[in-house]
Amino acid sequence: MADNIARVFADAIATDPTRPVLTWYDDATGERTELSGATLANWVAKTANLLVDEAALAPGDTAAVLLPPHWQTAAVLLGCWSAKLAVVDAPGPVDVLFAAADRIDAAAAWPAGERYALALHPFALPMREVPAGFTDFVSAVRGHGDHFTPYPQAGETDAELLARAEARAAELCLTPGDRLLVNTGRYPDPVDWLLAPLAAGATLVACANLDESRLTPRTATEKITHTLP
Repeated sequence: MADNIARVFADAIATDPTRPVLTWYDDATGERTELSGATLANWVAKTANLLVDEAALAPGDTAAVLLPPHWQTAAVLLGCWSAKLAVVDAPGPVDVLFAAADRIDAAAAWPAGERYALALHPFALPMREVPAGFTDFVSAVRGHGDHFTPYPQAGETDAELLARAEARAAELCLTPGDRLLVNTGRYPDPVDWLLAPLAAGATLVACANLDESRLTPRTATEKITHTLP
């Protein structure tokens, strides 16, 4: 069993970094964003470099990710895990916090050394108004390098998360080359919408505010092999 999330991600995109690894839909806004393995890897590397070089964080430091499922959330989570941070769930002091613009109030329960806000704009545009006490994630991350060499050891939570992901992938009968569609409104756990397909070598179509009438044509268009509707 793999115990290193960064290595699992690297292996998942190594065969063909140009293929779409994550396609994001939001049926409430009409948004569709498709990321190749190489593009997502660049966002992950920039995030990890931001955490290490700008925030001066080290393996074992803690992160709170107050973000809904989204392609930018995937970059943040994978960046945190690449830098060997522990992503925690229970409110309390953390070393770094990422919050969606509509969860700024909830972030008050998390004292943090560094605080980044995300507008989750479809084209990853900077925020027009940055909340007091926060740094705009998109503006900050763009200046960092496109390559990051993850620490060789696993993060503190890697083994537990990957064990859950591999069990979920087996439950869904995912195999390399499969394409999984996930209704993120019903399955917001990143084990479902991010780690399980990566652990299996599958690719992902993540759908927010899924319009059930679009499910059948989308399944055909995106060449879906498995669904979590």
